[in-house]
Amino acid sequence: MSRYLGEEGFRHGGEECIGILLMNLGTPEAPTRRALRAYLREFLSDPRVVELPRWLWALILHGVILNVRPRLSARAYAKVWTDQGSPLLQISRRQAAALATALEARFPGPVRVALGMRYGAPSVPEALLQLHAAGARRLLVLPLYPQYSGSTAGSVFDAVADVLKRWRWVPAVRFVSAYHDHPRYIEALATSIRRHWERHGRGQRLLMSFHGVPRRYLLAGDPYHCHCHKTGRLLAQELGLADEEWMVVFQSRFGREEWLRPYCDETLRALPAQGVSEVDVVCPGFSADCLETLEEIDQQNREFFLEAGGNRFHYIPCLNDSADHIELMVDLAVANAGGWPQLEGWNHEQRLVEAEQTVTRARAMGAER
Repeated sequence: MSRYLGEEGFRHGGEECIGILLMNLGTPEAPTRRALRAYLREFLSDPRVVELPRWLWALILHGVILNVRPRLSARAYAKVWTDQGSPLLQISRRQAAALATALEARFPGPVRVALGMRYGAPSVPEALLQLHAAGARRLLVLPLYPQYSGSTAGSVFDAVADVLKRWRWVPAVRFVSAYHDHPRYIEALATSIRRHWERHGRGQRLLMSFHGVPRRYLLAGDPYHCHCHKTGRLLAQELGLADEEWMVVFQSRFGREEWLRPYCDETLRALPAQGVSEVDVVCPGFSADCLETLEEIDQQNREFFLEAGGNRFHYIPCLNDSADHIELMVDLAVANAGGWPQLEGWNHEQRLVEAEQTVTRARAMGAER
């Protein structure tokens, strides 16, 4: 049996398409200890996420973390879980469906969108097999991480490469590694914030909270910290904010080592004593609302701020499946698929004729189909 995935009895003249692999982090299957243990085992076993010697981390992960963390995480997920399941998965599915519809109107040739999660389901292998079955000979990988980090987009690249290295016919591959300063991304964020202010009023300070990573990743050359600050600067400029009206903070730290600062929770606890009693918090690094935004920011950190003396805390939702966000994804797809025939110069009738001619020539040379 071959070690490589191929199409038995290769069929000539089949329709080819562009495959768009839309990627996000992932989610457990349920807000239970068992489901969280499986999810955290996969997530925290990724060497891109935790850069420690494997033997040492295996002892910590299996000896301590997986015996304690699943129960605590399950409680947190239960607070945001809905009747339809994980908020992140629900939103991601809507994003994929909306993107597919929008691309059908933009691309002259066939394009297919598949949703994959780096951890959990639908998995990267499942999503890529879906595109393989659809005839994707050109593949665009679009991780929904605006700011590049090796622990996010870098890990997606690894996962895709691990699957493709087992395919007999590897498609042409392009990879969107970051879009932290894309004009439409900044505009979409600014529009979302302005709409929130129109409905709910504006606080004294806008906190832009990004997921944290260990500081040593920055010192080792990871550009994530710089990407976050550039997003913050461009967004503040787009909104016309003065320096004292906004700040970049980092959330979701784990363990005892130093992570990127300033920390979101510590900042929110300190602001009331500095005369800031009204804050708005937005999470530009998250493309869809999830545990880290709905529970950590809008519940835990809200409580920290109010208990410290704050009067008003507003969380501004992620871009999710808003029209502006889908248009950004379309722009990214169009820009990165430039030169591919499905986008430029596609003629469906001509393709059918060429496919028939290909079959005829192949059979003349002895092919069965």
